[in-house]
Amino acid sequence: MLRFAPSPTGEMHIEALRIAILNYMLAKQRDVNFIVRIDDRDKMRNLEGKDTEILQILEKFALPHSRVSHQSENLHIHQTLAIRLLEEKKAFVCLCTPEEIASEEATAHASNLPYRYSGRCSTIGAEELARLKEEKQPFVIRVKTPETPVSYHDLIEGEIPTPPDGVDSFIILREDATPSYNFACACDDMLAGVSLVMRGEEHRANTPKQHYIKNLLGYREETRYAHLPRILNTEGRPMVEGEEASSVKWLFEQGFIPDAIVNYLILLGNQTPTEIFTMPEALAWFDLTKLSKEPVKFDINKLRFLNRKHLEMMDDRTLSTLFGFADRDIGKLAKLYLEKASTINELQACIKPIFAPKEFCEAWGEEMQTLRDIIADAPMISTYDAFESYLKTKSQLEGEAFAHPLRLLLTGRTHGPKLSAIYPFIQSYLLEVAS
Repeated sequence: MLRFAPSPTGEMHIEALRIAILNYMLAKQRDVNFIVRIDDRDKMRNLEGKDTEILQILEKFALPHSRVSHQSENLHIHQTLAIRLLEEKKAFVCLCTPEEIASEEATAHASNLPYRYSGRCSTIGAEELARLKEEKQPFVIRVKTPETPVSYHDLIEGEIPTPPDGVDSFIILREDATPSYNFACACDDMLAGVSLVMRGEEHRANTPKQHYIKNLLGYREETRYAHLPRILNTEGRPMVEGEEASSVKWLFEQGFIPDAIVNYLILLGNQTPTEIFTMPEALAWFDLTKLSKEPVKFDINKLRFLNRKHLEMMDDRTLSTLFGFADRDIGKLAKLYLEKASTINELQACIKPIFAPKEFCEAWGEEMQTLRDIIADAPMISTYDAFESYLKTKSQLEGEAFAHPLRLLLTGRTHGPKLSAIYPFIQSYLLEVAS
């Protein structure tokens, strides 16, 4: 079982999408289920409708899942398991105030040391719960610090040991009786039988804590991990929310298509037998262990190149639907512009003027009007050479006085592919085009 566990607190980041793609691919390769768990514990930060938007994005990228759940649905289970650890003396009640913890953290930071819990409440057990609740005294529940190092296997990095103080006595149940991130994730992964947890390297510090929780709860099934290196921006820093190109939504808005984005995210930091591929093709050779251990830099120009290649590979009729048609000829017409254009938006900027009402510019307006009138009364002419000859004979226009107004009339632009290449694909639309 593999899972993708996004939070509905903002736009889906491209790093999250990469994680979803690779989790799905490994699930397919291993013939196990791929599930989606919406990590919605933090009700204050959750954005309405974001969980639905996440599922819609996964659908756009053809990442089907066998089950969807919300982490908040397991609140009662989280609370029950936390109390169980408390009763088994594997956890304790902590009465330290936020001010006391902040003071200890400040002291540690002043000495350039990582903060570790002092352990002052480690003897307060489950027998105190009833009294504390009756007195309405605030408390949290913490796990006891492990006595030995916690080790887990990372498919990219190998065996990773963490000393006991690197795990520490962290909070598992907060003052409002909701679980901490690490406790909830560990419980949910255990309950779902997740055998491989693949996520970003920023979770490295969380993994030994979650692995420790599963051990404390008696979970004996092997869980492996894989921490993917970060995706950096052009300046070499991690891409953050709100930054251009950091969100999947922004990529869609710019006119990048799912196949190209998938191609790029699989290609990042990877050894692949070919540069241009689809996900079904990648399933045949993808190997997680061949991913680079180093951070990878996002290159928008590389993505533009891949997007252009995938637009070239797209079925002509399917491509035409992006511009409101269902006509292979319009798909072929769009591909003529791929020498310069790389995105749907850029192609739209080329295709739309062809079918839009023309503006009769001051320089060539009279000539455009003459040509339009001739086209309106012209018979169907099969070849461009015959069409051009007919217009020249009827209009008596030559040279630039013929070429420029004709291009403006047929394309709405001053530059572009040869009219002889364009004509076969707009022939049946001539009256609409030259209007």
